[in-house]
Parts: sequence; structure tokens; C-alpha cells
Amino acid sequence: MKFYRLYTGDDNQSHFEKMDDHVASNLFNTVHAVKGLVFRIEDRPHLFAWHPAPRRQWVITLSGSVEIGLGDGSSMIFGAGDVFLAEDVTGQGHTAKPKDWVRAFVHLND
Repeated sequence: MKFYRLYTGDDNQSHFEKMDDHVASNLFNTVHAVKGLVFRIEDRPHLFAWHPAPRRQWVITLSGSVEIGLGDGSSMIFGAGDVFLAEDVTGQGHTAKPKDWVRAFVHLND
């Protein structure tokens, strides 16, 4: 399982940070307040262009995969069971190349 944070750095670019995926982490076995949940199956055209996250949200890949591209040319592929916290709500943002991507967006309280 990949467990990452996607955030905007001081350079106005999106970056990945590996999060603590150990069972003892305070992120596990804890109730988190959330605003909403959306399951999405279709691919929207804006995904392929540079875009920031529309809000702070957990992105959980249920099936298929998505390749998230960053401004420095690097990318990371997320598959079933992988999770990232999208917090790059400002700056250039990221790109997404979905392949049969079924995902859940868990919108966080501000």
C-alpha cells in the first residue's frame, strides 16, 4: 500500500511526501472528521492538464490506476489500495493519467 501526501512546496510546485503507514501511526485507528464522500468512475478532461486539488481530500484508489505527474517531470502510479492526501490546492498542481481508475474522494473539513 502506498500512503503519501501531495502538497504545494515553497517553489509553488506539487511534491510527494511519504506518510507513516505503520499501524501505530496516529492516522490509523482514529476517527477523522470529514465533510463528504464521492465515488468516481468517469475520467474528466481536466485531469490530463495541470490542476491543483479542488480541496483537501483523501484520494483512495479502489481499482485501476492513476499516474500523478509533478512539475519536475517525476510521477507516481497509484493502484488499488493506494491512498494519498491531496493538499496541493494552490500552485501549478499536478496531472493525472487514469487507467480504468475507480476512486473515492473523502473531502476533509477545512
